[in-house]
Amino acid sequence: MTPHLAYGAFSYDLAHLLGAAVLVLSFGLLYQRRLTSIIAIYALQSVVLAIAATWQGWVQDSAHLYVTALIALCAKGVAIPLALRNIVFRLRIERSVDAALGVFPSMALGVAVATLSILVVLPNTIESETLTREDLALALSVVMLGLLSMITRRSALTQVIGFMSMENGLILAAVGLPGMPLIVELSVAVLVMLAFVVFGVFFFRIRDQFDSLDVSHLDRVGGTHK
Repeated sequence: MTPHLAYGAFSYDLAHLLGAAVLVLSFGLLYQRRLTSIIAIYALQSVVLAIAATWQGWVQDSAHLYVTALIALCAKGVAIPLALRNIVFRLRIERSVDAALGVFPSMALGVAVATLSILVVLPNTIESETLTREDLALALSVVMLGLLSMITRRSALTQVIGFMSMENGLILAAVGLPGMPLIVELSVAVLVMLAFVVFGVFFFRIRDQFDSLDVSHLDRVGGTHK
């Protein structure tokens, strides 16, 4: 076994800290109500994810995790946030975000979802290494909080950010599992980029039609065709 594969106390603590930071930033996405701040938090979450992938690449002695880190940093930490800011500027979107729930109910529900994720993962991964178990629990919490962010927000733009935050959770899970092939992570990254392009077209179509990105307008359109 190489030294990189032997998790020391520092290796474990730093990996756990980075995973927890990604989770905390998911709560930040759920808490924040200003669009520019949501984009900034998503960018920061992606940067922390890139650092986590880099650290796991060193610990696992796995070169392909450095590729994952580079993709997360360039695409999710820089390119996508810049594209989102450009969309906000070009479409003159209001900077405040409407939500179906208030801040306190959203955060309380987020804590409940994260707790449920931990209770689901830990008992079913007893035979795995401690770091792997906790990494999977954190990753599932990030995925579920991203889903919750999608459900509780009315703006199409913030729902897309929630979707991409869910994908950050999937990458966090992938980098924490030794032996995960690069093709899996590349496939997820390509699918997210393609989805973002489709969402971008969707944004402009909604804005042209309704002069807003509030998805509640789609419900009214559906009602008119019944």
